[in-house]
Amino acid sequence: MSRSVNNSADKILIVEDSPIVAKVLLHIAKQELEFELLLAQTFAEAKQLYEQHQQAIFAALVDLNLPDAPDGEVVDYTLEKNIPTIVLTGSLDSKRGETLLNKGIVDYVAKEGGYSYLYAVRAVQRLVKNQKIKVMVVEDSTTMRKYIAKLLACHQFEVFQAVDGRDAIKFLLEYPEIRLLITDYNMPNMDGFELVRTLRSKYEKFDLVIIGLSAEGERSLSAKFIKTGANDFLSKPFNPEEFYCRINHNIESLDLIEQIRDAANRDHVSGLYSRRYFFEKSEAIYQRALQDSSPLALAIISIDDFKQVNDQYGEEVGDQVLKQFGSIIEETLSRFIVARSAGKEFYVLMAGLPNDKAATLIDGLRGIVANQTFLEESEAISLTLSAGISNVQGDRINDQIVSAEACLERAKQAGKNIVIGDD
Repeated sequence: MSRSVNNSADKILIVEDSPIVAKVLLHIAKQELEFELLLAQTFAEAKQLYEQHQQAIFAALVDLNLPDAPDGEVVDYTLEKNIPTIVLTGSLDSKRGETLLNKGIVDYVAKEGGYSYLYAVRAVQRLVKNQKIKVMVVEDSTTMRKYIAKLLACHQFEVFQAVDGRDAIKFLLEYPEIRLLITDYNMPNMDGFELVRTLRSKYEKFDLVIIGLSAEGERSLSAKFIKTGANDFLSKPFNPEEFYCRINHNIESLDLIEQIRDAANRDHVSGLYSRRYFFEKSEAIYQRALQDSSPLALAIISIDDFKQVNDQYGEEVGDQVLKQFGSIIEETLSRFIVARSAGKEFYVLMAGLPNDKAATLIDGLRGIVANQTFLEESEAISLTLSAGISNVQGDRINDQIVSAEACLERAKQAGKNIVIGDD
């Protein structure tokens, strides 16, 4: 397994001698990225900024030709410091571009207008997302396998390497979160076709993207790979730019499908997961907790007197309050499954927490909400919440919901704005 990630880095180095281009880049980057921006106009300034910040630099947007580095010396410098580098240039032929990609840059962009700079900045965004994506290379040739792994590591993917289909299946069993698999055709033990057929019996095309590879002279295999279930195909040898275009295209398609799926699983008002999705995901967690005899807390949270908000300000304002309330819950309880049940009530499933710790956590949320102002133009709306929490497990998740509802009812009878767990 290989990875090239600096999780603590929070700065982007921009090296550009043109004041106009630098201004445009800074403007776009501030809108698109959640990083501190460091601007250098010369190679000397870039080196000085690196010495000051070093490991805090996540990536660099670098002009290929500077007054004190006319032959791309700044690119060699940032690569030497293991900084993911995107090259900006006024003009660049494809041969020079391929040379730069072989050196290990992320990408190169010709300075041809606003979209070019947006493309460069979004290449940095892609690197951020790639850090969370696991990729596997299945290739019996050590040289080719390491080459492909190196290309992927340059784009910040977490990379696993398998020597054949059987080895790949072992990795997938251990790391089911692998999202992209690149496999050669001609391998011992289990070839690429057999691997794809085996995987497609379990994984849909947008659960696991598969890209097939084969050597030049085996071009008829491309159709067979696709018909067997691969998402895409590449002939060897390939150049880095073609490789990255195929990878990015498939990863972006994967992102789009995940966004659509996520939106379908969300409550349209609060932005939290829906009741349906909660039950879909929670049952497996519930059964695992029963099997392992591990603690599992279920909380039902209710906004106190929410009907008064709707009656006084109207349902549109009530929806805005629910959305803000949902954001607070999701941010505070991001480790757990949080969903809107119905109306003013919410479910939280907290695996691994005994009842007392779950109650302490939800009581902390209660304090946050009590001190929060929910705004409606000229009005400041204050809310409180009540919650019932239970760790009493039955045969199914519904049995625990009944126990949590009983605790919630006791909280309401006790005067509201309180969290009550199991006795």
